[in-house]
Amino acid sequence: MVIGATGQIGRVTVRALVQDGWAVTAASRGAGRDAGWPEDVRVVRLDREDDAALADALGDGVDLVVDMVAFTASHARQYARLADRIGSAVVLSSGTVYEDEQGRNFDTQDDADGFPRLPVPIPETQHTVAPGEGTYSTRKVELERALLALGERLPVTMVRAGAIHGPHGRAPRELYFVKRNLDGRRTRVLSYGGVSRFHPVSVHNIAELVRLAAAQPASRVINAGDPYAPTVAEIGAAVDAVMGFGSETVTVPGAAPGPNVGVTPWSTAHPVVYDMSAAERELGYRAVTTYDDALEETVSWITRRLAGRDWREAFPAMAAAYDPSTDLFDYAAEDVWLADRKA
Repeated sequence: MVIGATGQIGRVTVRALVQDGWAVTAASRGAGRDAGWPEDVRVVRLDREDDAALADALGDGVDLVVDMVAFTASHARQYARLADRIGSAVVLSSGTVYEDEQGRNFDTQDDADGFPRLPVPIPETQHTVAPGEGTYSTRKVELERALLALGERLPVTMVRAGAIHGPHGRAPRELYFVKRNLDGRRTRVLSYGGVSRFHPVSVHNIAELVRLAAAQPASRVINAGDPYAPTVAEIGAAVDAVMGFGSETVTVPGAAPGPNVGVTPWSTAHPVVYDMSAAERELGYRAVTTYDDALEETVSWITRRLAGRDWREAFPAMAAAYDPSTDLFDYAAEDVWLADRKA
């Protein structure tokens, strides 16, 4: 059973598991069906927060649960109560759980000198934030620890994903470059010299990790990242190449030079790159795609969704992810800054 099956990762994961011989039940709030699924995929309606509904969906039991929407300790308690009905599980976590030796993490990134200085690449053994209910990252750590504590009762693979990309994303980072190109915006400003690296991961590579972990149940944590972590400037150039568009990139050596200028969804003061050697060693993992090769389907999907719509209407979750004072597409502010720079 795949929980969150009609989400960005779930759609591809269902296909990967079916191709690997699994009989899949696709569970989601809307009981939807992806056009790419074979007809024998069983679809069920499931409210993830409803304990009784989850128990009913599991029935007499399943060999595997893949969970894209587990976020809290209460979800871990669901698994503890239902462990006798589940052979093993693969649960999505996040690469934002890591913190550096000084306690800097993604929850402190907006503080002065608060962005973490993490090893490159980051192994799964790196410190994490303390578990708790306070933030997305602390809740993920609380979930991880509770699930891993189940041990042999229920083997769980936790997948710490990087910056996820692919169609059907609620807040696709690629929107930043796609919309600018559609608007005919020829100049882009990138802070931190354009060399920020925030490791992306394709939904196809996550699905491959899930497929391999499903066949080799164990209690473990693995990172999820593409085989190469491009810089933000390289990502912009890749989007340009897919769209047949030419842009001039203006770089700033440090942080954003002004409000709404030089800020992108990948702009980081220090690199964030995940070590994939554990997945390769423990699961025999090999990436099935690269960022560049997977990009065209993402760009095409974003373009279709934007057609005739304001970007905030098309991607409300993306708009909500930023402070109301932040406008990712404030071209007027950029023009003022660029003019002052040339003066």
